[in-house]
Amino acid sequence: MPMWLFVFLTAFKVTVFCKAEVCPCDTKELCQQISDEKDFEVLVFDVGQKAWKSYDWDKVTTVAAFGPYDSELMCHAHSKGARLVLKGDVSISEIVDPGNRTAWIADMVDLAKRQFMDGINLDIEQEVADSSQEYYALTALVRETTEAFHREIPGSQVSFDAAWSPGCIDGRCYDYVAIAESCDLLFVMSYDEQSQIWGDCVAMANAPFNQTLTAYDQYLAMKIDPKKLVMGVPWYGYDYPCLDFSQEGVCTLAKVPFRGAPCSDAAGRQIPYSVMMKQVNNSMSGRLWDKVQLAPYYNYKDQSGQVHQVRYDDPESISLKTVHVRDSGLRGTGIWNGNLLDYNDNPVAKQQTRDMWEALMGL
Repeated sequence: MPMWLFVFLTAFKVTVFCKAEVCPCDTKELCQQISDEKDFEVLVFDVGQKAWKSYDWDKVTTVAAFGPYDSELMCHAHSKGARLVLKGDVSISEIVDPGNRTAWIADMVDLAKRQFMDGINLDIEQEVADSSQEYYALTALVRETTEAFHREIPGSQVSFDAAWSPGCIDGRCYDYVAIAESCDLLFVMSYDEQSQIWGDCVAMANAPFNQTLTAYDQYLAMKIDPKKLVMGVPWYGYDYPCLDFSQEGVCTLAKVPFRGAPCSDAAGRQIPYSVMMKQVNNSMSGRLWDKVQLAPYYNYKDQSGQVHQVRYDDPESISLKTVHVRDSGLRGTGIWNGNLLDYNDNPVAKQQTRDMWEALMGL
């Protein structure tokens, strides 16, 4: 054998060996992709750390990994028959070019294979004008991503994160009909529904009951298959400082414009459910119930004496909406995000956590 050929083949073998992925699980079977479909989907977004060790795995069907890759999470999810999927986020302006789009998709498929993952969640929340080149590029991206993943990883799952309403929310004028037809699941982010406040600039529920359900009626009126729709619910709320606090409990907000609207939920800050549960019982009001928006809230004073109003969801408000998931024949529920509960051994916290997981089932 010529020396140059020997060197080439040796280098080729080394390259192939370096690229080969070794299963990090106790058994190779746990590195096999999950391909079976569940009757009721519970999709959980995970943002890292190890909170997943305390998830209710009897309910979880898919975990979207939005934190650093965790091979231990992959092995555990597979041991429970649950999928672990990639986060897919790319600038729409970059994928208008078909070549860039193809290259990005190929990179995502390759990454999923190397990490023994089961699909991808496309989280693209960028402003897109109706019938623009970005509008058509986004639809093509979803279609081509689904085709590539299904071809290269049989049984894989491709989901797309949709706004809480199809009505050009926050400038996201997407072709939801074509997108839903192209992917496996449309994860509807039924939260941050005050991102554009067009009426009175006051604190309101993060995901009001009637507003949320009306949006699903709009999706279904577009003839989108209900079995493609997953209702996303929030495990967080908004803490709003009140510029004025009326005797009736109305909290007036500072005007923080967003995409044309004079006010928005950016006047407040997001806080986890675990934090609120430590605060509510010591607040000036305790838990209150909004009979119009069908959601809880409470009021408290900070160290300077300013009144704050906290708007959030709890098992009661979530259950009201997830029952609708069952009644309407939707595919399931999901949460942003799984890390926001208190998973310590305190009996009160454990009960609160159990109740939040149970509320996802709509039973």
